[in-house]
Amino acid sequence: MKRDLILILDFGGQYNRLIARRVREANVYCEVLPYNASIERIKEKSPKGIIFTGGPASVLDENAPKCVKEVFELGVPVLGICYGMQLMSVMLGGDVSKASLREYGRVDIKVDNNNILFSG
Repeated sequence: MKRDLILILDFGGQYNRLIARRVREANVYCEVLPYNASIERIKEKSPKGIIFTGGPASVLDENAPKCVKEVFELGVPVLGICYGMQLMSVMLGGDVSKASLREYGRVDIKVDNNNILFSG
């Protein structure tokens, strides 16, 4: 029996297993693959969504870890966390630059429920 799956691409961050556990605690099946998994392997899993985890690298590094760009052509939502979000930005044509002050830890957020992101 094939079931819905969220695929987590592991970029080496310390919270990767915690992310998987939280997804599973929400009663969603997930699997973790290394960031350099082939597009064939990813397609074989038929994910309903993909999460890019954080990691210790910087997207500004010459040899920064990257996944296959075809991930963005699968037609499924992709969530980037920390390094994963920066990587998505760079791979999709955005700019990432160093901040003058590094930030880490808890942050308060305000969710705009009227945003198109939450429309469906």
